[in-house]
Amino acid sequence: MHADTKTIDQFLAENPDVDVSKAWERCWGILSDIKSRIANEFQGLQLEPACADRKYYTSPNAEFEGSFQAWSGGDCEWLVHSWLGNRKASILDMNATAYLGQDTDVPHFVMVFGTIPKLFFYFDFMPRRNLLLDSAYLDKYYAPINDEYLALRGHTNFQWSVSHGPYMRALVNPSTQSLMADLNDSNIDILEEYAQRMLSHWLGWYRNAERLPESERDALRHNDHILRRLCYERDPMNKLAEQVFGKHDLARMLDLRMGAMQMARAVPA
Repeated sequence: MHADTKTIDQFLAENPDVDVSKAWERCWGILSDIKSRIANEFQGLQLEPACADRKYYTSPNAEFEGSFQAWSGGDCEWLVHSWLGNRKASILDMNATAYLGQDTDVPHFVMVFGTIPKLFFYFDFMPRRNLLLDSAYLDKYYAPINDEYLALRGHTNFQWSVSHGPYMRALVNPSTQSLMADLNDSNIDILEEYAQRMLSHWLGWYRNAERLPESERDALRHNDHILRRLCYERDPMNKLAEQVFGKHDLARMLDLRMGAMQMARAVPA
């Protein structure tokens, strides 16, 4: 099978016992800085109560370990900082994601580092309008980063990674980077610089965005919450988590990851 379309299981089967602890330290540090920059932008963020005991946790057999912390408040509905995997056995999934509230229609921010044990990088400004119909939205948020996007997409150190999940492929938009590369500091440097520049763009867009009329916010919230739920429910990585944690615990983890309780609280009575 071509490397672009290999499954995570196939990559892990080829190199199942690589110690990726150093990569975890480096990538987790980058994501922690990204999360802090986002948190500094939004006042009143509060840790989700259900995350109180998830700062560090392990699977029942101690095969996997991780952390899941999420905050909400103000116009940041769901800020996630998490990781899951086995630092001694090749597999890591590390995230910094911000789903905005409905004061604006600025895209959501999604960033993932992973190891399989090749380096994996996913980046996305998740659109909140139909890009095929709303060309003004496309031009406002995606045209300005086009050259930067193409420069990374065309970098010879990286190759495209195709998700086996049709829904995940449906999420691909003009900002999406889904890349693999050799696991080394040089490649992480390139991705760190890219991510920090994209975050600066995003923060600038938010600071300068026009506030949406109240009349538009309920419909946008409805769509935001459907998108949030499906992104987590349809993630092909759930298959691996189910093998480690079991179906029951996976269902609880998905509710927490998507912020099901926060979404319920956010809907006006």
